[in-house]
Amino acid sequence: MNTVPIGVLVILLVGLILLSGFFSGSETALMSLNRYRLRHQAKQGHRGAIRTAKLLERPDRLISLILLGNNFVNILASAIATVIALRLMGEAGIAVATGLLTLVILVFAEVTPKTLATLRTEQIAYLASAVYQPLMKAVYPLVLATNWMSGQILKLFKVDKESTEVEALSSDELRTVLNETTGMIPPRNRDMLVNILDLSTVSVNDIMVPRNEITGLDIEDSWDEVKQQISESRHSRMLVFKENIDEVQGFIYLRKMFDSLHTGDYTRETLEKNIREPYFIPEGTTLTVQLLNFQREKRRIGLVVDEYGDIQGLITIEDIVEEIVGEFDTDPYHGPEEVQAQGDGSFIAEGSAQIRALNKALEWDLSADGPKTLNGIVLEHFENFPPQGAVFTFNGHPMTVLEVEENFVRRVRIDPKVETIDDEAESS
Repeated sequence: MNTVPIGVLVILLVGLILLSGFFSGSETALMSLNRYRLRHQAKQGHRGAIRTAKLLERPDRLISLILLGNNFVNILASAIATVIALRLMGEAGIAVATGLLTLVILVFAEVTPKTLATLRTEQIAYLASAVYQPLMKAVYPLVLATNWMSGQILKLFKVDKESTEVEALSSDELRTVLNETTGMIPPRNRDMLVNILDLSTVSVNDIMVPRNEITGLDIEDSWDEVKQQISESRHSRMLVFKENIDEVQGFIYLRKMFDSLHTGDYTRETLEKNIREPYFIPEGTTLTVQLLNFQREKRRIGLVVDEYGDIQGLITIEDIVEEIVGEFDTDPYHGPEEVQAQGDGSFIAEGSAQIRALNKALEWDLSADGPKTLNGIVLEHFENFPPQGAVFTFNGHPMTVLEVEENFVRRVRIDPKVETIDDEAESS
């Protein structure tokens, strides 16, 4: 090498530094690729994605190939730099060459290409795969030998590289991914996808119509009263019971009764014949499971019961669908919202408003492990039935009891959150 002109050695050194930068940058790009996007593009027939995905099937071999190439060019560059330094400055040039080469490699072969790789991940990875694919075939035996030796060393530390788990996302991680796809997925669609993930964390108890609000048809009433209830009902299905809800008989689909009205067969016997047996749902059932149960049982409505078989509430398939797409009102007789915003920034909430409704309307993060409704929150605070006008603070919000009827808090006013000293200190 002493006979090679210095100019040629400098050109070789620059080329080796550029090669080192290629190996370093491509390693970062290949290891930083979004695997899910890569698989999608590969399925779409993108040649670069297909080639890259095949290389990444065995990342240990790919890393061995990259490191073999990178270390080879770095060592060769170090040798050439030493020769140049010796010929120009003698023994003193070795220290100078070491310091300069370290700085040059750090800037031009490490930091700069790796930074570029994080900004142009796909372009660099797909370009590099075109180089690594034939290179892998050329030095395949050397890669296998390197991997074998590495594997033996790992075994000494009782690490089995073959036992690595398949990369997967948990529901919480997938929820984070969806929330960060701003601009890529319309907000409405993103919210629906997130709501689907949340179904597994919500139980039927959280969205059911509570027992005291269930309206039904007492089959023991006079026929005129029964017909009036049917004609005035704002539901498509009605619960049928004898005397009280604990003596439930089943559900009646009002469409069938209206069909009977047109055929002239509108009698109590027809009503009893069209009653479908009740469908019971154990409390605590998640919405994901219940949606599948509704589908399997070909049902659209069911009664939630506790461990003693007592009826706790009622839930329909529409209630679950609303948890996904949001509330919709196709019923002209639908009552007012449970939580209504006021012009002064406060809210008027029904005592029956459930925790999930409060969380959505007020952007709270209350756990569903405690009280299920606003009425439960009030009663838990006072440990008794409060008088009308009673005031207390919950979750930083002053609350005023507006209406109490018998043993139930009907309406509560929720004022904006009060800024505490701690809050003001944090904001400042």
